[in-house]
Amino acid sequence: MRKAALTVLTGAVCCTFLLAPKDFAQASTRLEGVASYYAHGKYTANGERFNPRGLTAAHRSLPFGTKVRVTHKKTGRSVIVRINDRGPFSKRRVIDVSRGAAEALGLIRAGVGRVYVEVVD
Repeated sequence: MRKAALTVLTGAVCCTFLLAPKDFAQASTRLEGVASYYAHGKYTANGERFNPRGLTAAHRSLPFGTKVRVTHKKTGRSVIVRINDRGPFSKRRVIDVSRGAAEALGLIRAGVGRVYVEVVD
């Protein structure tokens, strides 16, 4: 079972916990990690046609249709994306966003970046 680090900020205290991905889906806090983007593919895991300009993302365990706010740690830019695919398949990444979301975040040039992921819906 893969584990994810969950950081909880409460006042001046910062605690990090290891959670299984299914636990993160139920948590109402944020996850920090590396995000990448993808721009190719015909269909997503939920069966809809992939739109590289859309604001969508791939996550290993969050239910399809879940909306999450992804915030680029370096630039402070954020975007709300809808989970419609499975991935990322690299163990070092927490989320893959579509090219449209990557443009909004400022990830295109580097290809990857440290982000916060928060479930909003």
